[in-house]
Amino acid sequence: QVQLVESGGGLVRSGGSLRLSCAASGIIFSRYAVGWYRQAPGKQREIVASLNSGGSTNYADSVKGRFTISRDNAKNSVYLEMNSLKPEDTAVYYCNFEYYTGTIWGQGIQVTVSS
Repeated sequence: QVQLVESGGGLVRSGGSLRLSCAASGIIFSRYAVGWYRQAPGKQREIVASLNSGGSTNYADSVKGRFTISRDNAKNSVYLEMNSLKPEDTAVYYCNFEYYTGTIWGQGIQVTVSS
């Protein structure tokens, strides 16, 4: 069974840092492009960062220079390092990838940034 599990969220003060993890099971994660998305209350889900199988990355303008997406193939995981966090970064964060059966999403994890 293919599954993604996020971890590492929580409550942090403005200016602080968090590192989110997305662990995959049932697949060799390094073969796939992976995305981190977020959804704030009352807003649509938006892409935050993506990482393809070749190592190329893309970031939303709102997080450029503050967030870094990376992967550890030995741990079959992808990470989102978030620095200089702002209250507007508060959201549920999800990782995903496109599998032949469709889009696979993690369960989501809450990140709350207090002012």
